[in-house]
Amino acid sequence: MTAVANETTLDVAVDVRFTPAGTPLAVRHEGRIWAVAADPVHWFTRDSWWDTRRAAAVGSGDLVSIEYWRLQVRLGSNSTLRTFTLRRNPLSTQWLLENISD
Repeated sequence: MTAVANETTLDVAVDVRFTPAGTPLAVRHEGRIWAVAADPVHWFTRDSWWDTRRAAAVGSGDLVSIEYWRLQVRLGSNSTLRTFTLRRNPLSTQWLLENISD
């Protein structure tokens, strides 16, 4: 993805609340709750395992899938929409806020 002038790259840990079906509802970032205001976009990419040389025991899980969500969020019903891109690295339970764009 190409960075644009109004995009901020962060890579900071955030808390994400999900529906029972696994779709994000809200993100807590810097003490504020950002509600998801549109249908989120979900995808996976592959880690360059040949560069990381990460080793794991057989059966320990997926070592290469990086999970992403792109969310349109807002603080309140009248606030401006922002776009958050969230990332979860292989074998991690922590979501990272990769970037914010307007």
